[in-house]
Amino acid sequence: MIHQNLVIRSDSSVQIGTGHIMRCLSLAQAWKDQGGEIIFVIAGKPSTIEARLQSEGMKVLHLSVDASSNEDAQQTANIAQQLGASWIVVDGYHLGREYQKALKSHGVGLLFVDDYGHAEHYYADLVLNQNISASENLYTNRESYTQLLLGTKYTLLRREFWKWQSLPKEITLIAHKILVTLGGSDPDNVTLKVVQALQQVNIDCLDVIVVVGGSNPHYAVLQAEIALSRKLISSQQNVNSMPELMAWADIAIAAGGSTNWELAFMGLPSIVITVADNQKVIADELAVQGIIINLGWHQDLTIEQIGLVLQGLIGDRPKRQIMSKKARELVDGIGSQRVIDAIINAKHSNT
Repeated sequence: MIHQNLVIRSDSSVQIGTGHIMRCLSLAQAWKDQGGEIIFVIAGKPSTIEARLQSEGMKVLHLSVDASSNEDAQQTANIAQQLGASWIVVDGYHLGREYQKALKSHGVGLLFVDDYGHAEHYYADLVLNQNISASENLYTNRESYTQLLLGTKYTLLRREFWKWQSLPKEITLIAHKILVTLGGSDPDNVTLKVVQALQQVNIDCLDVIVVVGGSNPHYAVLQAEIALSRKLISSQQNVNSMPELMAWADIAIAAGGSTNWELAFMGLPSIVITVADNQKVIADELAVQGIIINLGWHQDLTIEQIGLVLQGLIGDRPKRQIMSKKARELVDGIGSQRVIDAIINAKHSNT
């Protein structure tokens, strides 16, 4: 048992999305299950994701200063000190080099979650990059004490996925059930383009579930489009049962990002559309390894292209079988425990 408090500093918004907080929730759940307490420190106004955190028994505190400022680091460190937390987890592209340095000046242990080496220099005690493209070369500018946790063996999966660890994925002769999930916010409404592409697919009994994130500003537009569809399409908002939907589906159409590791764990053949610059390298590598079909940057895609690729994969059972097998070999589901072990065993620097 841990019996320690852990502070997590991360944010969400329409622009940022919810992915940073959701993957931190994975670590928070595992930490709490082992007897520790979690405090999320968030900048900005209350959002729908906070209800999810609170339903999990997590405490949520709001900063009264500008995000990523020195005052942010000071206030976050003060919260950790007041709550007796010796470690802080930081996850966010706007929280970079100077933010790490400021937190470390307060003598706390620091785990920094990263995706592509955006911070230029790393002062954290532990740097976690759970991506298939993670490389030590991204972190040549780091302190001598900084340890790296790299690769999909450290993938953070939420509690609801754990029970699916050894369950097989059935690959049907023809794929009829399609899951569409383009992120927690989808500010460019890529989901609409996918819904329109589904009208191009020529297959009987197509059954589609569109997951709309709680921060998505286009819900009404999507509902109107779905209502006009000739296909069997339904939408679900603020979903807490993603593993069940992934188990139900034969194919997913998804954005790049942390969802890719969830889909891989579930063995669900996936067509991926990149909606943020930081997703490109990951999607490229997953495609090279035959784990996904990478459609590339969302603005370069036509409705017809999406429909044609989906049509092809629907009838290609051998390809879907290979994709599923390779995906399941990528993520084993115990990454959160490996990260917790690294925190517990690390001796953080006081510099």
